[in-house]
Amino acid sequence: MTDAVEQQAAFSQKCALIAAKAADEKKATDIMVQEVRDLIGVTDYFVIATAANSRQVDAIIDEIEDKLREEASIKPTHREMSADGSWSLLDYGNIVVHVFMPETREYYRLEALWNDAPVIDLAAEAGLENLQYSDRIAKLLGREAAQGDEA
Repeated sequence: MTDAVEQQAAFSQKCALIAAKAADEKKATDIMVQEVRDLIGVTDYFVIATAANSRQVDAIIDEIEDKLREEASIKPTHREMSADGSWSLLDYGNIVVHVFMPETREYYRLEALWNDAPVIDLAAEAGLENLQYSDRIAKLLGREAAQGDEA
């Protein structure tokens, strides 16, 4: 890898971790960061999180956008949301953030589409502890319990 490519990869990971922390600050659950660079080539990371309701989807998206603007000096190139507010997306080019309500996340199972993608350990890389995971996501992550602090 060239220095420029390594720097871009490090910046992308930094941005993904900022987004994950911001989602956690707004009480998102099932937070995952998948490194999809080698699988799809269009973006480096997917950040996927679950919100309890449409208002929380908006709050999480707003917090992520604010934190990435403040801490990484980037703005999304595209922002999208479903008509019913059950899903929202921020596209930064190098990372794409998806925030779903539980039923919508279960329906799309986006993280399962890229199940060969490495998943970033948020406790080790971002210092996030006590993350909350549903049984399905906990199993996908290889955790035995639904609570991040018990895994």
